[in-house]
Amino acid sequence: MTWRRWGAELLGTLLLVFVEAGANTVDGMTHGSIGHVARYLGDGLMVTAMIYALEGVSGAHINPCVTLAFALRRELGWSQALGYWSAQFAGAALGAGLLLAFFGASVRYGVTQPGPGISVLVAVAMEAALTFILIFVILSTVEEKAVVGKNGAIAIGFTVALCGLATSPVSGASMNPARSFGPALAGGEWSNLWLYFAGPAFGAVVAVIASALIHGGK
Repeated sequence: MTWRRWGAELLGTLLLVFVEAGANTVDGMTHGSIGHVARYLGDGLMVTAMIYALEGVSGAHINPCVTLAFALRRELGWSQALGYWSAQFAGAALGAGLLLAFFGASVRYGVTQPGPGISVLVAVAMEAALTFILIFVILSTVEEKAVVGKNGAIAIGFTVALCGLATSPVSGASMNPARSFGPALAGGEWSNLWLYFAGPAFGAVVAVIASALIHGGK
């Protein structure tokens, strides 16, 4: 049923933002008690868990760029995509709202931003490159149309973790417009939000093209 798919995407994105942005928030407010490695391993583990939990309901997109990729491949209708996007951004806002309720103004530590001394151009290019990697892995491991399958969960979770571990000081390694939107909304910090839409969207489009060239009609 459609409402169950939307509910799964809302809940999945809510939990994703709560854990991912929450780890950054707690790390910031406790002056590094969690640490870089634990934060980004946690991100990957959370993505893996959500795929196992939700792939049978909604396909476990929990990322507007994943939905965009499946829509471009005509495996998901654009009207369905709009429903998924609405649910994902609503879930992200709710997840960040919970962080705001728990931690107040410290939610600002969960906002994705370019690292110190990193230009906006470099940050948007990095987000495009990382999202390309993520979406290419997803499209290469799908088991059926518009579904991020359980067999790909570990590969996808590892990809999220390794991208964060390797490059997060550059752009924050968001790869997910909803993940960046929620904390920006809760923290009232909009200055660089556009790059976390533009970069990942571009990377997703290129990944769809690359996947078609390499895998053909898969």
